[in-house]
Amino acid sequence: MPTLSEAEIATLLTPYLPSPPAHVLPKLSLYLELLLKWNARTNLTAIREPEEIVRRHFGESLFAGLHLAPGANTVLDFGSGAGFPGLPIAILLPEITVTLAESQNKKATFLREVARTLALPVEIWAARVETMPESRVFHTVTLRAVDNMSAALSAAAPRASNQLLLLTGAPPTPPDGFTIDPPIPIPTTQASILLRAVRA
Repeated sequence: MPTLSEAEIATLLTPYLPSPPAHVLPKLSLYLELLLKWNARTNLTAIREPEEIVRRHFGESLFAGLHLAPGANTVLDFGSGAGFPGLPIAILLPEITVTLAESQNKKATFLREVARTLALPVEIWAARVETMPESRVFHTVTLRAVDNMSAALSAAAPRASNQLLLLTGAPPTPPDGFTIDPPIPIPTTQASILLRAVRA
C-alpha cells in the first residue's frame, strides 16, 4: 500500500505546522500507515488518498492544536472518529492529557490500536459523552465533523471548563454561557474554519 515518507509528510504539513518538532513526524508516519491499513477493510474515513489524509486530517488537527488556549492541560475530543483532531494534538503536545470519546466500537478499537502502537497515553472513552460521570470536566472540548453540531454542542458544553474548539464549515449558535471568537481561517481550504467558543 503506497504511503508517504516523513519528508513528504513534513512538506504537506508546511501550511499548517511549518516546522514540526522532531518527535511528531515518525508518529504521524506510523499513524498514517495504520489508518490506510484499517481503512482498506473498515470505513474509518471517506478520505483515502494519503496526501489528502495528511492535509485534511493531520494538518487541520495540528493547526487546531496550535490554537489551544494557554493553560489547556486536558482535552476531550468529542466524537473522535478515526482520532481527529485528538490524536494529532496528543502527538504534538504530549504534555496535554487527551481523552478520545468515540461510541462506535470499530473506531474505538482503531483508536486503542493507534494509542498502543504509538505509545500515546491517551484515554479512549468508548461510549457516548453523555454517559460520562458529571464530574468529568476538561479545559477544552474539540469537535470536528460531528453529525449534528447543535446537539453535540449541547452535550459538549457542560464538559468544557474553558473553551470549545470547533473545526466546522459555518459558525453555529454558541451554547449558553459561551461567546465565539472571530473565526480563524484554516490554511488551504475555503470550506472549513476554526472556531473558539470561550466560556463567558
